[in-house]
Amino acid sequence: MTEAPYKKDLDTLLADAQLAWRAPSVVAAVVRDGEVTWSGAVGSAVVGGLAAGPDVQYRLGSITKTFTAVLVHQLRDEGVLDLDDPLDRWIPDSRHAGVTLRRLLAHASGLQRELGDMWATLEVPDRDDLLAGFEAAQQVLPTQTSHHYSNLAYAILGEVVGRATSSTWSQQLEHRLLRPLGMSRTTLQPVGPRAIGYLSEPFADAVRPEPDSDLGSTAPAGQLWSTANDLVRWAAFLADPNPDVLAVETLEGMRRPVVVFDPATWLLAWGGGLMLWRRDKRVHHGHGGAMPGFLAGCYAYRDDLERAGAVVLTNTGRAADAEGLAGELLNAALDADPRRKPAWAASDIPAELRELLGPWWSEGSEFLVEWREGELTMIGRGGAEWRRTRFEAAGPDEWRAAHGREAGERLRVVRTDAAVQRLMFAGYAFTREPKTFTEVASS
Repeated sequence: MTEAPYKKDLDTLLADAQLAWRAPSVVAAVVRDGEVTWSGAVGSAVVGGLAAGPDVQYRLGSITKTFTAVLVHQLRDEGVLDLDDPLDRWIPDSRHAGVTLRRLLAHASGLQRELGDMWATLEVPDRDDLLAGFEAAQQVLPTQTSHHYSNLAYAILGEVVGRATSSTWSQQLEHRLLRPLGMSRTTLQPVGPRAIGYLSEPFADAVRPEPDSDLGSTAPAGQLWSTANDLVRWAAFLADPNPDVLAVETLEGMRRPVVVFDPATWLLAWGGGLMLWRRDKRVHHGHGGAMPGFLAGCYAYRDDLERAGAVVLTNTGRAADAEGLAGELLNAALDADPRRKPAWAASDIPAELRELLGPWWSEGSEFLVEWREGELTMIGRGGAEWRRTRFEAAGPDEWRAAHGREAGERLRVVRTDAAVQRLMFAGYAFTREPKTFTEVASS
């Protein structure tokens, strides 16, 4: 790993966080384009004993949900299931039969948060407990009305994965994700060297150990243990997936918001199993995690230039913002060493497109049809670059909007005596001069 230009800044952020949180230890790493560009560890994984390090296991908690979500999407891509399947396709005769897999993934099902009182008793639920508890569970909100976090929903998604593959969630996790991605230090049960989880005393510089809670049949919601070295592989995957494991198009679908958590500020939303955090000028995707004695964060960022991620693991169960630090580290790395677009270079314009380039008008607004970076594009004059439509050829005088405004819609050329009269895009006419709707209709 070559030393990144932001190493000192990130080292400082890490050390300051461990001190402010009074956490026994904090471990973190940043990945860019599949390469770990920075990592750090502060403190003790075992107080009075093992030092923190990038190959020491910590509890991931709900970051496990992102693995479960990818398994569901893999099965969707294979045609085994559909995200809009009602639950009774997989769990017949359930009283929650109409809830869809998509809503379970996005915490929009309205199901109660937990399986009974397991966090008060610490009893390990088996599969019968899960199915019986699910049938007894309340629909605390009407489905799809708002976000309501549910560990129970992800336990049921794990059951669906098992039934859809005639195996178990844990077998599919190992076969489909951990083994192909080389995540040998990510396990269901702790394998040393491993951290001890602690409760940091709120009014004293002391800690108390927390129990190793086994989630049993609710494991798909939060059971996994991992290391910074292993988890940063997962962050890299969420930024730029191996196409043999998950299609990029599927990742893009998982990143699309399904439900907004905070309608007042729009800072946090849920997609297809991923949390979508707006942090400054970027939206990170990934998940946080919490288990007794452990807090964690794993987030990625992807745009036209960047494929990056950051992970944070700590062995305190209170007063530590592992998710926030992961986002801060990721943004600091991206800001300090931004990827640059290649230098501009001239390219030949296809002869058949020359007559289409330039200004066009529709609904009283001006649009520019341009040849940019080897593609036919359209953008409103003065519009934000992210709204630029990029077209793919679909036939003679016809294109499909592949990205941007009205994606999926067709653009076609209308000719009179071989001359271009207008463009038709998404049902609207585009003309060389501004016209009223009446003038367009009569021309």
